[in-house]
Amino acid sequence: MDMTEFFKGIVDSEEGPIVICNLDYRIIYTNPAANSYYERVAPLTGRLLSSLMDEEMMSKVVMSVEWFKEDRKNNRVFALHDKKNNMDMYILSIRKENGELIGFYGRREDRNPDSGKEFDLD
Repeated sequence: MDMTEFFKGIVDSEEGPIVICNLDYRIIYTNPAANSYYERVAPLTGRLLSSLMDEEMMSKVVMSVEWFKEDRKNNRVFALHDKKNNMDMYILSIRKENGELIGFYGRREDRNPDSGKEFDLD
């Protein structure tokens, strides 16, 4: 089985939106949660981030990616807190095994860990 299917399965199973971009700031993949979360501006795949963000936010994304380029250890930036959904937004680097930066992705993390029950299998 192709490893790509495993990685796509992991990204697609995430409950929070994930938007993956190349270094040209073009969206190359969105998981199903992102498609739902950003439904009002969908489809996202193939679009430039600058067509979806205001100038200030785009500038912050560019600064984050430039910071990723400075050092292999620079891999995660807290971007913002979504008060409405009580979620934090992060920008994370995507690197080759040798450390070369090849892209980045946006990921949201829920701030309500108490809302889920451990091993709730019902």
